Amino acid sequence: QARFVESGGGLVQPGGSLRLSCAASGRTFSSYGMGWFRQAPGKERDFVAAISWTGGRTYYADSVKGRFTISRDNAKNTVYLQMNSLKPEDTAVYYCAATRRLFFSDIYYSHQKYDDWGQGTQVTVSS
Repeated sequence: QARFVESGGGLVQPGGSLRLSCAASGRTFSSYGMGWFRQAPGKERDFVAAISWTGGRTYYADSVKGRFTISRDNAKNTVYLQMNSLKPEDTAVYYCAATRRLFFSDIYYSHQKYDDWGQGTQVTVSS
């Protein structure tokens, strides 16, 4: 079973940028569909972005489309989330998640379809 560790969170002013990384252990990273989710205090865990095994397909929540970019480097066992034009409402704990389930295009948005999760990294957008 692979292990996933997020990094790159922090405090940033509105309009700023951050890049989150999620590094995977193990040799099967390229077989995982990967997603980023976030959870603000008192709220449910929400889908942010997802990327297919090869990186050929990406998906975004409407709230981040045009501002966030998900990418992956299978040679480095790492998935990234580039976050630009950050807003206070982006403040949350961000989690990366992995799934090996089939039909990724049908399930990418559902946190219940991901089987392995990182520990999360805090992102705070505030002046």
